[in-house]
Amino acid sequence: MAELLAEAEDPELTAELDREGAALDADLERERTALLFGGEYDSRAALLSISAGAGGTEATDWAEMLLRMYLRWAERHRFSTEILDQTEGEETGLKSVTVNVDGRNAYGWLRAERGVHRLVRISPYDSQKRRQTTFALVEVLPEVDDDIEIELDWDQIRVDTFRSQGAGGQHVNKTDSAVRLTHLPTGIVAQSQNERSQIQNKEMAIRVLKARLLERALEEKEAERLKLKGEHVTAGWGNQIRSYVLHPYQMVKDLRTAVETSNTGAVLDGDLDAFMQAELEREATGAPLVAVGESE
Repeated sequence: MAELLAEAEDPELTAELDREGAALDADLERERTALLFGGEYDSRAALLSISAGAGGTEATDWAEMLLRMYLRWAERHRFSTEILDQTEGEETGLKSVTVNVDGRNAYGWLRAERGVHRLVRISPYDSQKRRQTTFALVEVLPEVDDDIEIELDWDQIRVDTFRSQGAGGQHVNKTDSAVRLTHLPTGIVAQSQNERSQIQNKEMAIRVLKARLLERALEEKEAERLKLKGEHVTAGWGNQIRSYVLHPYQMVKDLRTAVETSNTGAVLDGDLDAFMQAELEREATGAPLVAVGESE
């Protein structure tokens, strides 16, 4: 069609060429995106864990902000979410939380988010209104389905029960329904306290433990690539993958790909696809990291 138009103008043919070109662009983008989810576990549901770093109340508030951000992102994709376990901060926010995110390629998308996330803002908890920097660690695991053979040796697992944490009042849990499983050979811990019964919490904790054991097995098998989680890092300076600056200017910047935006409100409201896709493409093409660890 382009060759015909080069010979003579034709408005109808021009319009058809535009339509065909747009359709080809859409097909190409769809195929490129599909190639990003070719990993063995990319199509599975994901277990997303957020842990507050150093910083006290500011850090636990940041962990809760990240939880809201990922829940809103999941809503945008029509993914279902379920909070499996959470530990509240002493004053506000969350010390840690684990969420099951279920949807097509949930793990494939979210694995781009693993790492340390850094927040810079004027803290609402500082009476002197000083600029504060805080961190949170995001970990992502593929959910283990029944067809994945992860054998649990219960002689090597310690089972602890305790009362679920809550806000108090008439609904305070008065029984030891929460369950914590500790895999003694590795020290891996999984717990659940949000279900109503001890049996349900134990089943959920088993799912999380199996996912963590699967992650460990894969890291040992493919240590050179560390596909699932990457090297262990602490939630602090020098390890961040993305900075969210709310003061003195507005900017969210991914330090691996240099993707950035000044629309911080949209990002914190779940608009994350551009950041995720850029990182997945960087991993798929083997491109080097851009600026991990830079101070600003």
